[in-house]
Amino acid sequence: MSAISATIDPPAAPHHPEPTSSRRALNRRRARRAGLVALAVTGLVAVSATTNAALNQFERSTTAAYGERVQVAGGELNVYRHGDSGPTIVMLQGYGTAAPAIDFAPLIRELNGYRIVVVEGFGYGYSDTTAPARTIQNITAELHQALGQVGVDEPYVLLGHSIAGIYDLYYANQYPDEVAAVIGIDASVPGQMNGMAGQGNPVSALLSGSGLLRVASTVAPILVEPDGDAYTPQEREQFRLMTNWNWANPALLDEADHSDQNFAAVENMSYPDGLPVLSFIKKVGSQPRWRELHQAQLDNRAQGELVELDGGHYLHWTQSEAIAQHIRDFLTSAAVTR
Repeated sequence: MSAISATIDPPAAPHHPEPTSSRRALNRRRARRAGLVALAVTGLVAVSATTNAALNQFERSTTAAYGERVQVAGGELNVYRHGDSGPTIVMLQGYGTAAPAIDFAPLIRELNGYRIVVVEGFGYGYSDTTAPARTIQNITAELHQALGQVGVDEPYVLLGHSIAGIYDLYYANQYPDEVAAVIGIDASVPGQMNGMAGQGNPVSALLSGSGLLRVASTVAPILVEPDGDAYTPQEREQFRLMTNWNWANPALLDEADHSDQNFAAVENMSYPDGLPVLSFIKKVGSQPRWRELHQAQLDNRAQGELVELDGGHYLHWTQSEAIAQHIRDFLTSAAVTR
């Protein structure tokens, strides 16, 4: 007689569904924990925002300001001047540059022998942070008023970095008799892709208002300080502080929102005949269109020069000595002597 062995699984334990009241209690506990976490985060953000606002106010009141504030339509602009002899160069900042006069400091030092005027637009430096609509018409009209207020001799040279390139172009066409030459530092030009797209996003304001930007810039100052070794420790510190104050303020957000409209205003515009134009651009490598767009602004111009330099978008952070020497040579050849 043979024995047959079989493995028989034990019967499954009966399933008893969790009572509805238990599930509700578990969900309530989870919701309560989530609510406590959200409340804690909200509290931390509120404390950070309050602390940030207080520090901004304290730093503004205790940090020595530069320049002088002048009245224009819509508020007050800050104007910084350096030097009392030689041709006048009016410098205009790139978009979002927190402290333009400090940003240009290495180049200003290299341009000894020129009269330098830095006009900080609404939202920049020590100028008001609320303003009329940031249209190219308003921006250039405000610049003209500010220069008139401080008595700048005409004609003067316009030097613009980044977005200021299109403002210089528009200004030179509005006031051609007042402009002796134009210099661009990796400047915006008609036909480029709008590099300001998205910069008016309210998330930028949240980073500033919440104090998160302050935390990041304190832990890693390199995130907001300029590159290179041409800045003093005091300039770096003030640049960092002013980035906290000015980041994503109302005027800057509105300027970004108007960027498409402002680029459209100069779409078919070129510099007036006979106006000398010097254009510095970063070496573009695989993006030859950047060079082509700048070269197009110089074609058929008796006095036009394109200079490519190693470096980033803020060429004057690391190339101020070379830029200054090119400017001296170019303005001498263009007979800009006053």
